[in-house]
Amino acid sequence: MNRCGNLLFALFAYATPLSSVTAAQPIPFAVTDTDFRSHNAAKAKLGMLLMFDKILSGNQNISCGTCHHALTDTGDGLSLPVGEAFPLIDGLPVKELGIGVGLGKNRNAGDIEERVPRNAPPVFNLGAHEFGVLFHDGRVRANPDFPSGCETPAGANLPAGLESVLACQAMFPVTAKTEMAGGPSENPIGAAAANGGLHSVWLQLAQRLQKIPEYVKLFKKTFKDIKNAEDITFVHAANAIAAFEGTAWRADNSPFDQYLRGDINAMSANALEGMELFYGGDSNGQACADCHSGKFQTDHQFHAIAMPQIGPGRHSNSGNNVDGREDFGREQVTADPGDTLKFRTPTLRNVALTAPYGHAGAYNSLRAVVEHHLDPVKSLKAYDQEQAVLPPREDLDALDFITMNDPQRVKFIADHNELLPFTYTDEQVDRIMDFLHALTDPNSLDLRDNQPFTVPSGLPVTD
Repeated sequence: MNRCGNLLFALFAYATPLSSVTAAQPIPFAVTDTDFRSHNAAKAKLGMLLMFDKILSGNQNISCGTCHHALTDTGDGLSLPVGEAFPLIDGLPVKELGIGVGLGKNRNAGDIEERVPRNAPPVFNLGAHEFGVLFHDGRVRANPDFPSGCETPAGANLPAGLESVLACQAMFPVTAKTEMAGGPSENPIGAAAANGGLHSVWLQLAQRLQKIPEYVKLFKKTFKDIKNAEDITFVHAANAIAAFEGTAWRADNSPFDQYLRGDINAMSANALEGMELFYGGDSNGQACADCHSGKFQTDHQFHAIAMPQIGPGRHSNSGNNVDGREDFGREQVTADPGDTLKFRTPTLRNVALTAPYGHAGAYNSLRAVVEHHLDPVKSLKAYDQEQAVLPPREDLDALDFITMNDPQRVKFIADHNELLPFTYTDEQVDRIMDFLHALTDPNSLDLRDNQPFTVPSGLPVTD
C-alpha cells in the first residue's frame, strides 16, 4: 500500500475494524478513561509508599518495587529476579555481606537459594478492567464465584474486601519464599509462609504497619473503615498498592493511541505498514493479532510457543518434570495436560521498554523474541544463551541452562508448540518492529516521579 493508501486507511482505522478493510484481525477502537478503574489520589499516594517500602518483606530488605521499579520500566530488567535471602548470624540478617542488594542488572545474586523462577512482568495498564488474569500462568483471575472476587491459590480463604484482581495479585508476592517472605529460619513471616500460613503472613505484615505512626495516619485518612491502628489489614495495603499501579503506570498515549483517536500523522509510514502486517497477517493469513488482539494487544489466553526454559522453573505436578527444573505453565493451575507449557499472552504496550521477554526472560532483544515467533521450534533449537540477563554466581550459573542443554527436554518443549511458522520477510519484520515501537507511550519514558524519596518505615528506598 502506498502513502496515499496508508492515509486513506488511517482515516477509517480509528473508527472501523481493520478486518472490514484488509486484515485478518480487527484493529481495536481507541482506549478511553472508561476502560480503567478509578482510584482516589490519596489511596494511590499511600500505595506508592507501600510499593517501595521494604517493611513488607520478611527480612525487611526488599520491596515490591525492587522487581517492579519505576527506573526499570515497571519490571527489573533481569531475565529472572533476584529475591531476598539473608543468612542469620545471632538471629540477625547480615546486610553487610551484600546479599540480594542492588537494582536491575546491578543486583547482586549473593546468597539466594535460587533465582525467582519466572520473569517479573511489567505492570503497565493493569488498572484496565480487561486485565482479569494475572501472573504468567493465570493463577490469579477475577471470579465473582469466590468471596474475595478472585480465584487464587488461596481458594476461598482469600480475605474479602479486595477491590480488584490487581489487589488480589498484590497479596501473594509477600508470601513467596524466594520473592519477599524469606526462608523459614530467617524470620517469622518466612516461617509462616513455609507452613502455608498465608493469613499469618498477612496479619504480621499488617501489625508492622500498625506500629508506624505515619502509616496509621495515612491509612485512617484514606480508608473510611479504619478508625484505629488495629483496623489496618493487609487487604487495605493491597488495595492501595493496586491503586498506585493502576494509575501511575497507565500507558495509553502512544503514537498508535493517538492514531486511533484520529491523528492520522501520529505514526510513520513504516509503522502504519507494520500495523497492516500485524493485523493483516502473512501470506498464509496468520496474524500477530491472532493472539495479540484487543486494545492492549493481548487475548488474555494461554499458548505454548516453544519458549526457551532457563533458571529453576516453577515446579510442576507433571510426571514429565524430572527434577523440578521444568516449568509447565498453565498446567500447574488447571492440572490439564492440554495446558502443558502454555503461558499467558503478554500485552505489547511499551514492549520496546520491557526486556527481557518471555515467562523466563529468555530473550533480551525485542527483535530476537519477534523472530522466535516466526518459527518457534527452529528458534528454540538455535537459542543463544547469551540472550539471558542473569546476575552471575557460579553455582546458579551451572543450573540455569539444564533444560536447554538437554536435547530431550528441548524436544519436549518443541513437541508442545502450537504456533505455525510465519512467512513474513525480513523487510516485513522490520516494519512490524516499527509498529511495535509505535506502542511506546512517551509519558512512560521518564518515571522518576513514580517512586518516593523516603518511606514511613525509615528503611532505605534504594539499596
